[in-house]
Amino acid sequence: MGRAGTRRSRTRKNRPFWVELPLLIGVALVLALLIKTFLVQAFSIPSDSMRNTLQQGDRVLVDKLTPWFGSEPERGEVIVFHDPADWLAGVPVDEPNTVQKVLGFVGVMPSAEEKDLIKRVIGVGGDTVECEGDGPVKVNGTALDEPYVFPGNTPCSNDEGGRFKVTVPDGKIWVMGDHRQASADSRYHQDDPNQGMVPVDEVVGRAVVIAWPIGRWSTLPMPDTFKSVPDKP
Repeated sequence: MGRAGTRRSRTRKNRPFWVELPLLIGVALVLALLIKTFLVQAFSIPSDSMRNTLQQGDRVLVDKLTPWFGSEPERGEVIVFHDPADWLAGVPVDEPNTVQKVLGFVGVMPSAEEKDLIKRVIGVGGDTVECEGDGPVKVNGTALDEPYVFPGNTPCSNDEGGRFKVTVPDGKIWVMGDHRQASADSRYHQDDPNQGMVPVDEVVGRAVVIAWPIGRWSTLPMPDTFKSVPDKP
């Protein structure tokens, strides 16, 4: 009995690596898929709408765990969300190859097929957000100090759509890009079924860190200016 057990143990130890490799790859892919589904997901910045906070080609990691515990987006967070009402209609998308599709599906690399956007939360349910002239943006009557706005931009845009006063319904958020004069955000979709708002259910998660390129590594903290915004009574 002891010898038979020893022989079986030796057989397992002497199994060639190429026999073990498919199993190891399978386990790694399953773990990657679970991480993508429940914990974090990579997202590639597709445009300049969030400069200089985020630049085109940056890779960010998105926290998907927090929403599972019922937490909703907060003012000032940079979030990734599914296209709520064909905001990306007409925007060209490069067709991914098979390898990119597989790696994107399991979360090893950003998915090239998911229609997601990334913006900053300016108003949450119950907030009144307004812009007049060049700004500043006001939330519940409090003017925001926005150092993250792209240099040379004005906080508000003095054009049709750039001038507004909206009250955000419960369960929705109002989002704007940091590159104010190059962001087709909530301001310019007020004629869609959501009146420019993003349903909270469409939020993938909060972008927490720039992971790539290495020289751009940094966290994405909450701006202090939103601490002074009072909640709507």
